[in-house]
Amino acid sequence: MRKEDKQNLIESMLSELQACPNFYLTDISDLNAEKTSQLRRQCFNSGVKMIVVKNALFHKAMQQNNMDYENLYDVLKGSTAVMFCETGNAPAKLIKNFRKTSDRPILKGAFIEECCYIGDEMLDALCSIKSKNDLIADVIALLQSPMKNVISALQSSGHKLSGILETLSERPE
Repeated sequence: MRKEDKQNLIESMLSELQACPNFYLTDISDLNAEKTSQLRRQCFNSGVKMIVVKNALFHKAMQQNNMDYENLYDVLKGSTAVMFCETGNAPAKLIKNFRKTSDRPILKGAFIEECCYIGDEMLDALCSIKSKNDLIADVIALLQSPMKNVISALQSSGHKLSGILETLSERPE
């Protein structure tokens, strides 16, 4: 491969790293063409972009980015496919679902919200990570809860007070 071609690939991967804050490093070796096609189709349907990379070139792209990927450098061995995504848990759920019918892909590592996760045993933890929108919804629900309780108490007190006044007005003096 010519040096210009390598530089173009590095720049392409660098732009992907900058565009997508979350990515997964996986091993999809030993998947036949049919299974690989199924995995790519599921990735497309889930909004996950999967590309197979040369480890040395991806390592250089990671070094050129301004993020701390140092913990992931050791897992760049063997066959590597990178899954880029906007939501942190989408590829983990996709991998877990796909492994019901196959023993691959194996999670080598992941970079989610500026944190590194190493090893296939982290798959369950990555599945349970909430997306940014889910966390915002949880915070809003928590903020609304006390307000709803106060409004509910005021409304029920109003009904109770009007009932007492009505009962007192109906009593003979």
